[in-house]
Amino acid sequence: MGVKNYLIEGVSGTGKTTVAEELQRCGYHIIHGDRELAYVGDPDTGKPLSADDSVADSLEWKQAHHIWDVEKVRSVIADQGKAISFFCGGSRNFSRFIDLFDGVFVLDVDLDTLNRRLAGRPEDEFGGRPAERALIVRLHATKEDIPNCGAVIDATRPLAVVVDEILSKCRG
Repeated sequence: MGVKNYLIEGVSGTGKTTVAEELQRCGYHIIHGDRELAYVGDPDTGKPLSADDSVADSLEWKQAHHIWDVEKVRSVIADQGKAISFFCGGSRNFSRFIDLFDGVFVLDVDLDTLNRRLAGRPEDEFGGRPAERALIVRLHATKEDIPNCGAVIDATRPLAVVVDEILSKCRG
């Protein structure tokens, strides 16, 4: 939905939602991918899946099948009604649409910061339960669920600094 479109990624707990909310407060157009584009599906085909399709009660399975609707991503990007749009969130099928973005930012934090942030989450939010935290810590270590082509942003710094760095890279 922007003339320029950027993806903000990172493992749970790195600050994607917080950064998105701050960018929105600054007047930028935000697409909360995990809320607006996500569903459970096959990352290769995009086919929606249900609990009957696999071991859907497995945390790892759910994580591996958390994808975004590629056609919706394309449609939002095609609508150039805004100067800049930021897509924030995580998707296991980002390889199917990442080339549509003008830039990718990967938020990163150290393990202590990640653990501290996750410890503060309520149980009904992803990362609020011990098994979810363990999965997130593993994904943080392996980097397997995040793009390797993005500009890494140190998200341990104050929010205003993180947002300013993202915006300066968009201008540059």
